[in-house]
Amino acid sequence: MILRQFLHFNPVAASYLFGCGGKASAAVVDPVGDIAPYIEAAATTGMRILYVIDTHLHADHISAGRALADASGAEYVLFEGADTGFPFRRVKDGDVLELGNVAVTAMHTPGHTPEHISLLVTDRTRAAEPWFVLTGHTLMVGDLGRTELASSAEEGARALFASVRRLSELPDHIEVLPGAFSGSVCGRSLSGKPTSTIGFERRFNKAFRIEDEAAFVAAMIADIPPPPPGAAQTRAANAGIPVQ
Repeated sequence: MILRQFLHFNPVAASYLFGCGGKASAAVVDPVGDIAPYIEAAATTGMRILYVIDTHLHADHISAGRALADASGAEYVLFEGADTGFPFRRVKDGDVLELGNVAVTAMHTPGHTPEHISLLVTDRTRAAEPWFVLTGHTLMVGDLGRTELASSAEEGARALFASVRRLSELPDHIEVLPGAFSGSVCGRSLSGKPTSTIGFERRFNKAFRIEDEAAFVAAMIADIPPPPPGAAQTRAANAGIPVQ
């Protein structure tokens, strides 16, 4: 297993390159900005980028996903329900993307957006069980993603509650690699530490701990911060839909 985390500060975001060094097969998740660092990291580690995956259609920045896929010859991947103006590799809940000895299982985790996916990653050279989960803007360190950027806040919160229940059923040892950290406009009480575990978040993430749906929805729709400037237009641009 090779894993590289890229931390970005304008906008605040986290992206990842990971894969199987032995089989020279990699994926990039939620790329931001200049695509050269991802191409260079893949070359340095001797891997070819097979998949570029966006966990969702972002509203806070223009994704570099399609540009990186075009430049690297990779397939661009989104959840099958994403409404776009371009073709892409569609994945549904439970689909597995193969990267040599590494398996990537898509989990549909709507709430932040309807098409959001998380990615459960297994390194078969270490174990048959998953090792970490890339959670995008669903579960982050210290809080959860906001729910009103692509739906009503309440509708998004109800979807997120179901997604959070699924994630909370993962084993404690599973590492959480989120798509944002403190300073991001896509969450509220986010930590500056950009990784965690399911077990730690289950114990100390206040929103993640709420088990009653009504209480969860009430917490998620309270004190919603202002949306990112031009959020609707940015999301439309990432979907390849003409901006109104």
